[in-house]
Amino acid sequence: MKSKSAAMAIMGICTLYFLVPIWWLFVGASKSRSDFSNTAPLWFAHFNLGSNLSELFHYRDGVFLRWMLNSILYTGGAALLGTILAAMCGYALAKYDFPGREAIFNVVLGGVLVPATALALPLFLIFSQLNATNTFWSVFLPSLVNPFGVYLARIYATASVPDELLEAARLDGSGEVRTFFTVSTKLMFPALVTIFLFHFVAVWNNFLLPLIMLGNERLFPVTLGLYSWNTQVNQLPELRMLVLTGALVSIVPLVVAFLLLQRFWRSGLGSGAVK
Repeated sequence: MKSKSAAMAIMGICTLYFLVPIWWLFVGASKSRSDFSNTAPLWFAHFNLGSNLSELFHYRDGVFLRWMLNSILYTGGAALLGTILAAMCGYALAKYDFPGREAIFNVVLGGVLVPATALALPLFLIFSQLNATNTFWSVFLPSLVNPFGVYLARIYATASVPDELLEAARLDGSGEVRTFFTVSTKLMFPALVTIFLFHFVAVWNNFLLPLIMLGNERLFPVTLGLYSWNTQVNQLPELRMLVLTGALVSIVPLVVAFLLLQRFWRSGLGSGAVK
């Protein structure tokens, strides 16, 4: 009983640790500029969220909405294609025996350990040689690579896709690509959802790569756009509330993605327990 109470207490503390900043952000975004500095930071004053949102969406001809669209394009496309590529690579490493397989997997593990910040400058130099900096592709293409997704896909494919099932599919005349997309992906689906969400969050929160690659404000993702506003707060104090409100809006796609996809986690865990 004591261990259960201690576990609940720890989970409660962790929940507060993660939710209090979001609560502060929501409360702060609902205030006017004068109320923000003169009222309690964790409770409401005059509820001004609607006016703040309207000002945010209309400021400079709606550039914030452009940034949100850019983030959705960068993140949605990179997370989807990156998940497919990671799943195919991990599946091949798990189910096919070929020379150099373990060496390739070790290289992938090495890629997991390399921080993204260490790769930003080499990527910039490569795209500079190709005259492709300050373009959509300079942010999108590097975001497709997901070594952790390859690692997770291999581990899950090894555990969840029986070799006997693949042999049965081959005997029925199914090709390798068809077997992967019609049979293996269904068994790997909980892992694919996990890879997609991790990749989605990583690309959405990516800041350094767009900062290095992009100079055109119209191509900024929302993270870089809000940062550019935040650097001007001392000269333009009205931007403070726009940054707070924009930060609140920017987390909405992440929350929606988790709420929509969490049921696949539950179904995957349930089927695993039944097996």
